Amino acid sequence: MSLLVDTSVWSLLLRRDSPPGLPEVLALRRALRGEEIVATTGVVVQELLHGFVSASAQAAIRETFGVLECLTPTFDDHVEAAGVRNRLRSTGVEIGAIDALIAQLAIAGRHMLLTTDKDFHLAARYVELDIWQEPRGGSPTGQQV
Repeated sequence: MSLLVDTSVWSLLLRRDSPPGLPEVLALRRALRGEEIVATTGVVVQELLHGFVSASAQAAIRETFGVLECLTPTFDDHVEAAGVRNRLRSTGVEIGAIDALIAQLAIAGRHMLLTTDKDFHLAARYVELDIWQEPRGGSPTGQQV
């Protein structure tokens, strides 16, 4: 399985004051040890670099992300992301353009999205978005919504 990791989880992993034992952060740590493929995309890196302003933090982010599978959106991904956003809006769910693109990349690439953002969990009720869930009974990979 391949995980597309949202900014929300990366931010928690990289913060010094992050609460310990968060299931999503633990899942990312396991995946980074080689238990799963970890994917990212440029907008996630961009969002992280906006939040971490020190030169050393930015260098660490660039180094870490330089070795990950990077999903590059195509023209069609952008078109489909607009469709995802429109479908969600028709159900009363509002997500931003960047989140719609992240959702589309996860859907198109059949990646499981690792996120703490509740908007994605809500969106998964209406579009074919697989969201990592905290394992029940000790399964290390999580479950699909």
